[in-house]
Amino acid sequence: MKFEVTILGSSSATPIFNRNPTSQALNVNERLYLIDCGEGTQQQMLRFDIKSSRIDHIFISHLHGDHYLGLIGLLSSMHLNGRKKALQLFGPTHLKEIIDIQLKYSETTLQFPLEFVATNAQKAEVIVNNNDIIVETIPLDHRIECCGFIFREKKRLRKLIKEKLEELNIPVEYYTALKRGSDYTSANGVVYKNETLTVDSNVPKAYAYCSDTIYNEQYFNQISNVTLLYHEATFLNDMLDRAKETHHTTALQAAQIALKTNAKRLLIGHFSARYKTLNELLDEARSVFPLTELAIEGKTFNIE
Repeated sequence: MKFEVTILGSSSATPIFNRNPTSQALNVNERLYLIDCGEGTQQQMLRFDIKSSRIDHIFISHLHGDHYLGLIGLLSSMHLNGRKKALQLFGPTHLKEIIDIQLKYSETTLQFPLEFVATNAQKAEVIVNNNDIIVETIPLDHRIECCGFIFREKKRLRKLIKEKLEELNIPVEYYTALKRGSDYTSANGVVYKNETLTVDSNVPKAYAYCSDTIYNEQYFNQISNVTLLYHEATFLNDMLDRAKETHHTTALQAAQIALKTNAKRLLIGHFSARYKTLNELLDEARSVFPLTELAIEGKTFNIE
């Protein structure tokens, strides 16, 4: 199953010439999920061939402009392009008011159903549960209410050992039950244990998206053991005081979080515009957690 994330924007509060505000497109089994939608996200989607028609879920972490100011434009384009199918939008309660005001004064009635679900920054909640994944909110600690999101694959059915099934002439109609873990009893009463006929599916993977937050261990347990952790790393650690003042994280702290939560890999982003190049941030994080990569725009990361 495809499970990958494409970076559309990796800058923090202000864009610079080669970095846009935060946005990511997550592909899960060819379903696209948009995570945050900073200014310029539509242009980045065109640039990196992310089709808005394939997006049915949008997640907004909080109401600082670098995470949602591209949303109204995207919704308007979907409307103008004739979208009819419903779009689910998850975000802070007041996001609905912002959208309604924009639509009211532009005298726009969307041609498609916009299903808004308010997130709760006080506790973790499951907000999506479909055939492929479960999505939970991650309460974070920022200057305003803010949620990250964790995307967990669902456990797949067991895999059949076809050679063994053919050897025993097990009828096809028993295959589904075997995949679900049942034993098989032959016509002459011999019981074949499921583990001799099938193998377990892969351990489900998980992607945790931790947008703006100060270092706070309150969310560590929830993100433990994820396959890929995206964590903001706005500053180098020599600006720790500034990070604390603005409720952000340093590259060093992001790496410490990955280490403490036993993440398999770390992806850092939300870089301050003061950094024209990013090598120092990468080096700082890798000094603690070697399996760190930069959230470079246009780059796609497999979650495996």
